[in-house]
Amino acid sequence: MSSSDGKTRDLVATIPGAGWDFSLSRHPYHEIERPLGPHYCVYNRRLMACCFDHLSTEDGYWRLRQKAAVLNTGEFPLQFKGPDAERLLDKLFTKDITKVKPGRCGYGLACYEDGGLLVDGILLRLESDLFWYAQADGDFYSWARAHGAGMDVEISDPKVFVSQVQGPNALKILEAASDNGMPDPFGYFAMARVSFGGQKVVITRTGYTNELGWEYYTEPQHDADALWAHLSSVGADYGIELFGLDSMHIRRIEAGILNAGSDFDHTTTPYDVGLGKFVDEDKADFIGKKALQKAPRGNRLRGIRCEAEPHIGGEVTLDGKTAGRVTAGAISPYLRHGVGIALMNQAGLAENTAVEIRCIDGELHTGSLLELPFYDREAEIPRGKRIDIPTR
Repeated sequence: MSSSDGKTRDLVATIPGAGWDFSLSRHPYHEIERPLGPHYCVYNRRLMACCFDHLSTEDGYWRLRQKAAVLNTGEFPLQFKGPDAERLLDKLFTKDITKVKPGRCGYGLACYEDGGLLVDGILLRLESDLFWYAQADGDFYSWARAHGAGMDVEISDPKVFVSQVQGPNALKILEAASDNGMPDPFGYFAMARVSFGGQKVVITRTGYTNELGWEYYTEPQHDADALWAHLSSVGADYGIELFGLDSMHIRRIEAGILNAGSDFDHTTTPYDVGLGKFVDEDKADFIGKKALQKAPRGNRLRGIRCEAEPHIGGEVTLDGKTAGRVTAGAISPYLRHGVGIALMNQAGLAENTAVEIRCIDGELHTGSLLELPFYDREAEIPRGKRIDIPTR
């Protein structure tokens, strides 16, 4: 049974005592979050804050849209090192990762042999034979180990944790926090090593919001308390604040950013969910290539809008018949209506097609299908080409 009925959900709390949390990991900023009243989900066996008692979901959303918000994520970086690291990763991912040069990063999408999606994430190439793959929630480590058998590559957990700084003031905070100023160049999907208060840190021009932003990678040798003290101090004038996944969830729906395991899974191909552009069909080989060559090319994933909040797992009906299901839903404070993502049973349904959508009140509400994202379809905001700040 799903843990969420649209009215309640189950999250992780911090309580005294020892017990059955042996396989769970806290990120290095856990004690900094604790006084703020965090409520966690489990993601890659790591705790990630969904919300905080000190900040409402709507307030967090507007902090992200108007100033700067920080999420300490549950993304799980895996390290690939050795002469065959590139060869293995090129086999695992649908994109030609040989084109990712040292000091850059790219989007990595992995499939099963039948073309079904396994996981996605950000691939960083730190050196010619050294990569980090910051994966979404999914079973990738054992998959990579199995397919790397016989290759000269070491796959390991470098104990690295990823945090996101997102919002219109994000790059101002980066410039203020960097001991040597803004890295140059630092364009979209760039990677750099910077000094924050004397500590060398890997950063990337990426994020899960399609706002202006960047991510930083906290490694075991870092003094995490000092690192956060430095970032929060220089960011205070720019409105920096910790926020939870619930607030980010709204923005990622608006932006059409997909969540592994809900918006796509092993039953969907990249083409089914609009990720076909990340499949390099002319690559010599990769896992799932033969199946994808025969797969339908139509995109079945659509944005949905209605007045109420769509219920995840609820049906989308067309002419009185079930035509799809909701994979994500929220109320957008900016658009002032319900927004969501739906996986339809067929591709090719036109924008503004009238449908009925099951919402969290249990009722079917009149709505419509939309192309994703809901706005900023040229991704001008994260590229720094659109700088208007929305009014609450």
